[in-house]
Amino acid sequence: MATSTSAPAGAQWFALHTLSGQEGKVKLYIEKFKKAEELDDSIFEVLLPTEIVSEVKGGKKTTKTRKLYPGYVFIQMRLYGEDGKVINRPWYFVKEVAGVIGFVGGERPAALRESEIEEIRARIEAASGKEVPKVQYEVGEEVKVTDGAFSNLTGRIDEIDPERGKLKISVSIFGRFTPVELEYWQVQRMTE
Repeated sequence: MATSTSAPAGAQWFALHTLSGQEGKVKLYIEKFKKAEELDDSIFEVLLPTEIVSEVKGGKKTTKTRKLYPGYVFIQMRLYGEDGKVINRPWYFVKEVAGVIGFVGGERPAALRESEIEEIRARIEAASGKEVPKVQYEVGEEVKVTDGAFSNLTGRIDEIDPERGKLKISVSIFGRFTPVELEYWQVQRMTE
């Protein structure tokens, strides 16, 4: 039985609901202790999708990792036997991990569809190596420039280039609108 992925026989993806801020600890614990608990044949992969986010506070640009699905960790495991019943050892191991609230779906969780996991992997891939702004802007929006030669001027967004992380903004200099190209983190919304 050939599949598009090299998933072990009987392996399915499930979503785990975790306490807020505990996602990383849950992932590390499962990865670290599945071998000690002799569950390598039942638990295969743990996913915590993240992206790099940048923002400016107090004139300093900072970047941090943001979870794409806060409060959730995805786990590829063999949870059900051939008889369709839950396999107790991996079930209780995962449920007892500190920070895990439970499987999404309760006592009889449904596996995620392959298309759902492909979508999650695509989001991870799209976020990989890219910095995204914490704030998303729209064309026509009024912004204040907070960094660079045009600092403290206001302008209107004419174009957004998400691939390069740049904005084209028209700023008023001596009564004339001048187009300038700035990075996302060099501006802020007028309401901030």
